[in-house]
Amino acid sequence: MTLNKLEPGALVADQVFDAIHQGITNGDLVAGQRLRIRDLADQLGTSVMPVRDAIRRLEESGLVETIPYRGAVVRTFTARELLNVYAVRRVLEVEAAKLGVVNLGKPEQAVLKDQYDSMKAALADGDLAACLAFDEKFLSTIYLASGNSVLYESIERLWIQCRAYKLIGARRAVAEGKSRLLWEFQSKLLKAVKAQDVNLMAELTDQSILAAMERIRQALPSATQ
Repeated sequence: MTLNKLEPGALVADQVFDAIHQGITNGDLVAGQRLRIRDLADQLGTSVMPVRDAIRRLEESGLVETIPYRGAVVRTFTARELLNVYAVRRVLEVEAAKLGVVNLGKPEQAVLKDQYDSMKAALADGDLAACLAFDEKFLSTIYLASGNSVLYESIERLWIQCRAYKLIGARRAVAEGKSRLLWEFQSKLLKAVKAQDVNLMAELTDQSILAAMERIRQALPSATQ
């Protein structure tokens, strides 16, 4: 586990939260790992109080849970819980894609193309965490265009909850020679956005999440029980 020491100037509590949050979402702090407050404080170069506060905030966001006799740990999702997250994402993201595509003009399309290129470049460099970050920026551009901030914020919370599992899936895809799965969907979305095709956007988004759910079932057989 490696976390960077804090920089002077910014609020310590926010820096601690951001550091631990990033450690979880980029896979440095793995599911089930204990979060020892004093160890984290020593590594970050701070007192224990902001670490306690950060862990409380991370519990509220669904990334950390407290287990009797173990204390705070990075939350582990069961296969069924993970499928439930994706089922809700399917409903929300299809709606956001439909609402957003009609508001994406040429300037927004240029932004999407840049984000798509950055995602592929990160993948080529082997930086899967950056690849997924650009993927979320790409989708955020589309979903924010819906004009419904509540819808987007709900989607973003679900992304945060399952991001570590998305990283595991990305690593598996690369190891199996299926890295195209990490960019193929976005390539098709770019064409649908250019055509402002609402039905195609909905269909592509639905297919993508259903495919992800099927990969979860195959990787975690208990998900079907």
